[in-house]
Amino acid sequence: MIRVRLMKPKEDSGQSMVEFAIGISFILMLMAGALDLGRAYFTLLSLRDAAQEGALYGSLAPPDTDGIRARVRESSDWPVDFSTFTDAQIQVNINGPACSGSELKVTLQMDFIMAAPFIGGKTLPLVAEARDTVLQPAC
Repeated sequence: MIRVRLMKPKEDSGQSMVEFAIGISFILMLMAGALDLGRAYFTLLSLRDAAQEGALYGSLAPPDTDGIRARVRESSDWPVDFSTFTDAQIQVNINGPACSGSELKVTLQMDFIMAAPFIGGKTLPLVAEARDTVLQPAC
């Protein structure tokens, strides 16, 4: 019986490991970027919900802009701690007189800090806006 023994050339011995290292690092960077964008989207949804809370309160008490801002700040503490928002980050605008039928707009702004590789530390400006119709007082 004749045995044939195939031998790998010595120059190919580490090629698979190098390809795996390059491939897995690229895939992990893509996954980290996708997770970071998912976090940003989740934060944007939280901003939108907080703006809607403020607009809902403002539709019933439009002249109380401090109360609208307080409602926004109390709406949530995770994933965004709204209690730290300044008045510049919470803008309240009423188109027309502060009575029923006018439009109220609450705008929230924040800078989201990215953590993904190669873009870590950069900020992504997020803006959420909610509009509502003022329900009372009557004009």
